[in-house]
Amino acid sequence: MGTVHRISVGLSFLLLVLIGSYTESAAQERVKIAYSSADASNVVWFTALDAGIYRKHGLDVELIFIQSSTMSVSTLVSGDIQVANSSGGAVASAVVAGANLVMTACYINTLPYELIVQESVKSPEDLRGKSVGISRVGSASDVAARVLIKGLGLEPVKDVPIMQVGGPSERAAAFRTGKIVGFPSPPGTIHLAKGMPHRIMISTADFQKRFDFPYICSTTTKSYLASNRETMRKLTMALIEATHFLKTRKQETMKFIAKYTRQNNAQFLESSWAANVKLHDRVPLVTREGTEVQIKEAVARKPGANLRVEDIVDDSIVRELDKSGFIDKVYK
Repeated sequence: MGTVHRISVGLSFLLLVLIGSYTESAAQERVKIAYSSADASNVVWFTALDAGIYRKHGLDVELIFIQSSTMSVSTLVSGDIQVANSSGGAVASAVVAGANLVMTACYINTLPYELIVQESVKSPEDLRGKSVGISRVGSASDVAARVLIKGLGLEPVKDVPIMQVGGPSERAAAFRTGKIVGFPSPPGTIHLAKGMPHRIMISTADFQKRFDFPYICSTTTKSYLASNRETMRKLTMALIEATHFLKTRKQETMKFIAKYTRQNNAQFLESSWAANVKLHDRVPLVTREGTEVQIKEAVARKPGANLRVEDIVDDSIVRELDKSGFIDKVYK
């Protein structure tokens, strides 16, 4: 009888645990989020996951790697994911082509890129007629390549061909084989060129004026935002808290950077953390000036198209959270 009683109690306890686990899981809203690069500039997405901040706000988030922001946007349009980390250039290009997308917040509003070239490229003239590799047209790497080439006094495409190669590893492979002589990359990811003679030719950090660009942005469809506004509010709150976390919790954040970039070099982790502290905005509004530039670029590729900033930006949730005092409370 005692054995039967113990089994009964044990089964009851197991049932309670399973019910509790199911209730907790059911209470969490599932959201699939795409990110397009495992470089350190995406650390806010990783921090919110590994520090448990999404769950704190009732979100069961699955981060999905998709090779470029333009591909992320396509997956978003298909409905396979709910949110994408994408740049303003990719969003503007997609909307000009007919997509119904909107940026709801941007955590980095500048383009922190440098142009890595083969060691033999000593001057801008050495670059003339040689190809620079990007992921896809309209992606952040495409915008960066064009901006950096212009910064050297050359014309993109006309003077320096731009070749669609693929993600970071594909660009590194093309660089190694000589298919391309250079590629744009976020600071700190020069390890992609490991074992290959190379140099940094120019960086956006060299520019006298900050290059405004909607870079690390929450993007969703207008229909999803309309029907799931509270979910997007929770996501925005989580990412604002994650931004504060990465700015103030150095050691934990460097562990997250090491995990996702698969880099354990102390100097790389230190410089990546320091750069992100400066780059991430306290109030993640979407840069209007930077968005206008990307709209002009997208419209130029499709004559007759008409697009306004308001068509692809709705950061009203950020404004509401700022007005409510939520952001001030996070940073107390």
